[in-house]
Amino acid sequence: MKKAIVALSISMVLGMAGCGDKVNTQLKEADTAKSAPLGQEQTVEQTYLALVDNYFKDQLALEPIYATFVGVNDYNDEFGDGLSDDYLKQRHNLNKRYLSDVKKIDRSKLSKDLKLSYDMFTYDRNVAMADETFPNHFMPMNQFYSTIISMVQLGSGESAQPFNTVEDYQNWEKRLQGFIEWMKFAQVRMDEGIESKVVLPRVLVDRIIPQLTAQLVTKPEDSLFYTPINLLPESISAADKAVLTTEYKQLISDQLLPELTALRDYFQNTYLKSARASDGWWGLPNGKVWYQHLANSHTTTTMPVDEIHKIGLVEVARILSEMDKVRQQVAFKGDLTAFFASLSSEPQYFFDNRQGLIDGYMLLKDKINLELPKYFNVMPKADYIVKPVESFREQSAAGASYESPAVDGSRPGVFYINTYNLKAQPKWGTTTLSLHEAAPGHHFQIAIKQELTGVPEFQRFGNYTAFEEGWALYAEYLGIEMGLFNDPYQYFGKLSDEMLRAMRLVVDTGLHAKGWTREQAIQYMKDNSPMAESDIVAEVERYMAIPGQALSYKVGQLKILSLRAQAEKALGDKFDLKAFHDQILTSGSLPMEVMELKVNDWIASQQ
Repeated sequence: MKKAIVALSISMVLGMAGCGDKVNTQLKEADTAKSAPLGQEQTVEQTYLALVDNYFKDQLALEPIYATFVGVNDYNDEFGDGLSDDYLKQRHNLNKRYLSDVKKIDRSKLSKDLKLSYDMFTYDRNVAMADETFPNHFMPMNQFYSTIISMVQLGSGESAQPFNTVEDYQNWEKRLQGFIEWMKFAQVRMDEGIESKVVLPRVLVDRIIPQLTAQLVTKPEDSLFYTPINLLPESISAADKAVLTTEYKQLISDQLLPELTALRDYFQNTYLKSARASDGWWGLPNGKVWYQHLANSHTTTTMPVDEIHKIGLVEVARILSEMDKVRQQVAFKGDLTAFFASLSSEPQYFFDNRQGLIDGYMLLKDKINLELPKYFNVMPKADYIVKPVESFREQSAAGASYESPAVDGSRPGVFYINTYNLKAQPKWGTTTLSLHEAAPGHHFQIAIKQELTGVPEFQRFGNYTAFEEGWALYAEYLGIEMGLFNDPYQYFGKLSDEMLRAMRLVVDTGLHAKGWTREQAIQYMKDNSPMAESDIVAEVERYMAIPGQALSYKVGQLKILSLRAQAEKALGDKFDLKAFHDQILTSGSLPMEVMELKVNDWIASQQ
């Protein structure tokens, strides 16, 4: 999953810094280029570009960790809070002011590309304003989006936080101190959530406690937060290394570990007793309305959740039928349930060891890369690498995920594979997973977006789950045309992953709108797929933690396929698949409605 993309998940969880005067050089240059010459009045386009660039800078000042991930290092020493009344007020004022200002701009006088940008920007501000009406800040963390895990990843030296100079290390110390304060304030917000009955389900609290306990080491050197000291570069002097080492040990032992202990004890002794028995959002005050908002914001549609549920049921039935055709093709003696059991248990379908799993994906990378030029005019400059999920989070992490490359090109994208349970990573699922998470899925869409030039910064770094996950699921579909699913078992793997996305429509809406229990959701997925039970449990608990997000995959894919079919029908022999992919990939991430407008304009221009 992106999203399940680390940079974006962190920006959802973490938050705010006081607006300062520090401005990134790249943004200064962009402002200069987009401003009218001295003494001349700005054009409507210049006014719009200046407005959205100013918004982006204000957003980075409000969300310092997000700034780090988009390559702006002016705020690397700040953590922010994302929870205080002051932050909530600043966020509200930011969205309200820019929504008001953008509405003063005459959209009709903008170029075609900037009309698209205008629609995106306006859409974002309206959704953000609607989101403010729900008390998200009362549940500041869960087992899936954990600020602790996010901070460990940042401090690993392999993520966005730089560790090259003494100043870099001092910045991280200050950011850690901000994180320590955040943990204290998170408990205040969760206390308010308890009073308002806006709390996590009990089972999710049970998952958080061991995640926190795992951080409670006896020596600071054993803490994952000590990792930067193990990575001290040779360019730093011995004297500076000694000072930094002492400072880090003191910070971890005197402040960080006590606060992590206090947070673990809070969850264990206070919050757990008040956790709710209901598994879905319907169990929260105004929960069904809140869930409909989340479904809309994640899918970027206005579809009622009942309609999404029905689409899921239809898709599950269709995919089951396709799976049974595969069973017949390979002459399996037994029904579909027995076929599922065979594929999920027999040794020939699994790798013998963790390295074999990683090596298998590296071979697939080379095979898929040979096909890509036949389908794409535009491909990312950045490469990606395949890595196992780190040991500290592998037990609760998804089966696979993608982390975007560094904006400055210094670090490739990362396709993470969870090697913890080899039985959850069958050989027949490798092709579709690689297409989805890496190329031409998340890696293509996100890296190309970051590499765009001549578009406002918010377009380069904004995201819509329906678009990004919809594209990744569409990338799996492209594998059929690429000839990558000629092996019926690999095609079954494609169907299995598509089944997961279809089941999500049923299970997510079932949990949050129809009163399903966790156990009902788990059983439904066991009945309709060959997934490992450990994966099913992790998936269901993920839906419980981030309602609506899982709907976006299938909804987005269906929209892209629908637009492609529409273009093929309208253009006939004039249809160019590479050009269609250009339309989807070269404006950044788009809400479904805006993407549809763009493709319709392109179809009209080709006729």
